[in-house]
Amino acid sequence: MEHRKPYFFVGIGGSGMMPLSMILAGQGATVAGSDRSLDSGRLPAKFDYLKASGIALFPQDGSGITSSEQIVVASAAIEETVPDARRAAELGNPRMTRAELNAALFNASPLSIGVAGTSGKSTVTGMIGWILHALGRDPTVMNGAVMKNFVTADAPFASALVGGGTAYVSEVDESDGSIALYRAGVAVLNNVSLDHLPMEKLIALFGDFIARAGKAVVNMDNGEGALLAAMMPRDRLLTFAIGAPADLSAINLREQRYGIAFELAREGQASIPVTLQVPGRHNVSNALAAIGAAVAAGIAIEDATQAIQGFQGLKRRFELVGEANDIAVIDDFGHNPDKIAATLDTLHAFEGRLLLMFQPHGYGPLKVMRRELVAMLAEKLGPDDLLVLPDPVYQGGTTSREVTSADIVADVAATGRNAMHIPERAAAAAHLVATARPGDRIVLMGARDDTLSQLAAEMLARLGH
Repeated sequence: MEHRKPYFFVGIGGSGMMPLSMILAGQGATVAGSDRSLDSGRLPAKFDYLKASGIALFPQDGSGITSSEQIVVASAAIEETVPDARRAAELGNPRMTRAELNAALFNASPLSIGVAGTSGKSTVTGMIGWILHALGRDPTVMNGAVMKNFVTADAPFASALVGGGTAYVSEVDESDGSIALYRAGVAVLNNVSLDHLPMEKLIALFGDFIARAGKAVVNMDNGEGALLAAMMPRDRLLTFAIGAPADLSAINLREQRYGIAFELAREGQASIPVTLQVPGRHNVSNALAAIGAAVAAGIAIEDATQAIQGFQGLKRRFELVGEANDIAVIDDFGHNPDKIAATLDTLHAFEGRLLLMFQPHGYGPLKVMRRELVAMLAEKLGPDDLLVLPDPVYQGGTTSREVTSADIVADVAATGRNAMHIPERAAAAAHLVATARPGDRIVLMGARDDTLSQLAAEMLARLGH
């Protein structure tokens, strides 16, 4: 795409906004932005990185929007009462959502690879990006998480990669319905499970997404995904599964504490051994999705399987922050029943008590997933594990508080599991540090709050004293 007009991002520090702004800047566009975290002095290193990338930053007071020529990009979370939004309305600026802009870049690409699903999108996007990069395809990658393979001293927040090749790899979001904007050459569907929207709506959105694609790569281990795959023409479908019939099947899984090995089986051909640097059965599924996408994009399966073994993972995706006095601290993005269950299963493959702090990412999602979340925690928490919930993350605006962290804790405790509501996050973290003993794993979970990583590092430091 040509970028004739300048862009102004309202909320430029967001996990979806920041990489998109970096891609535009890397493509030569004039980019500026504002963020309330910048105004409050939170996460200064992130904003220093944006400035070093040539992006001008302004207070979120309307002062950065100076011309009606600027295209104002705002996420759905930005309310019209925000001064930047009011200023854009006064000047009559063209407006785009983050998804509309990303979809325009994606749809204009000669090779568009879109990753959808309730869980695993960021990891699969990072895996595909790494495979293409390692094989010299020079892709552009739009991710919602920092990809460790691309982190350098000059690029500490590598949630985007700007390449000169034909491929544009991006996760696509179903939570706001914007998945409908994307026209994928290769569409990946990891799974369909409850998160932000009712199941019927999710099935319709994901089904339409893969039906529009040139080629669909679908997880047959997921019931809803398998049903959607059955509606696809066979010549436009590539399937994957763990230990079940599919075009790509993983067999002989061997768990490791911070990795996992398996064999990739294909009908009528020798299996290929694969060792991942990220742990858990769910990451085997993610790897199959990424390998499948690479194959659908024309890469030899032998090359794809070799390349993926160099994938180092993402920040905040089962990330070992460190160990002190034989107590591990793990930072994880788990925030819905499926994601949290996958992390608990991975951890319970090895001995040791789990001390979990889950910060819900909003009151709305807590209400939607209450029943499934409580049922999952009742099943997956061990008898000695401890779950602590602070209040949900809240960053301003109007919201209904019908279901709270205290409600979830009461429901979980009623099942006989150990759960506590400690409203203040700092107090919840301090309680876990004080409770921890050698052999324990402390796990911080939650989304939409980058400061959780800082908190994890602080907890590790306290354990070491």
